[in-house]
Amino acid sequence: MKLALFDDHRLGVVTDEGLVDVTAALPWPHDPDPLTAGWWRALCRDLGDLADGLARAAGKGPALPLDSVRLRAPALNPSKIIAAASNYADHVAEMHGVQERTLGKVESWMMNFDVFLKAPSSISGPADDIVLPEEIVEAGQEIHHESELVVVIGTGGRDIPEGSALDHVAGYTLGLDITVRSPADRSRRKSYDTFSPLGPWLVTADEVGDPSDLDIRLECNGQVRQSVHTSTMITKVPAIVSYASSVMTLLPGDVLFTGAPPGVGPISRGDRLDTEIGRIGSMSLRVT
Repeated sequence: MKLALFDDHRLGVVTDEGLVDVTAALPWPHDPDPLTAGWWRALCRDLGDLADGLARAAGKGPALPLDSVRLRAPALNPSKIIAAASNYADHVAEMHGVQERTLGKVESWMMNFDVFLKAPSSISGPADDIVLPEEIVEAGQEIHHESELVVVIGTGGRDIPEGSALDHVAGYTLGLDITVRSPADRSRRKSYDTFSPLGPWLVTADEVGDPSDLDIRLECNGQVRQSVHTSTMITKVPAIVSYASSVMTLLPGDVLFTGAPPGVGPISRGDRLDTEIGRIGSMSLRVT
């Protein structure tokens, strides 16, 4: 199923008819404050047990038109955002040119697969704008889009075996890893407010199926920039989850970006980004 957070961080199920509010079907009190909404982490953890009840509630309630609600990011105060670096060979190749243009040199250590952290406060939703920091724009530094498949952790754990890693995934969503191109620390230049748009909803792992069989596409002002299939990832989703869990304990609701496909490029005030992942959904975001 497709689970959406909307309006006052209520929970909805997206159907062919629209969005059905299933908040009342949750076994915990609804806390609308994203900083204290532990029910979201519990939902990610217990999704397998709760799915049938939520589906029944969705079949009974009235469907709201999607354009009548404000969709929120399908993540509430995760303990961390983990992001994979250098996970598509063509992106690694294109980054040589980007680094030579923006840094004047190629940082070879940045061309190897690894994981890093982004600030959870950088999360924004499908109805929010991407806000470029004025000081970065005035300094003439480039800010790039990176459209990525995003994993939301379910049961979590430490040292998760690769063979069972997908059992720890609650679902998937679409994300943009907005990035300042500069010699600064990777985590800092990717952690400005609104630099992690997520949406439009969380699609449960059973509905998505194989995460290595998805199309990613991004257009900037109607021009295609990114168009790639997730089968071309260097390190696949199970291996990313397993590796990340060998470094840090994954908790329910944690968010994991799986790496930027090729075709990244600069964004400017007034741009519109239209991005989509097959079997998950799409977002249209303004840059301000």
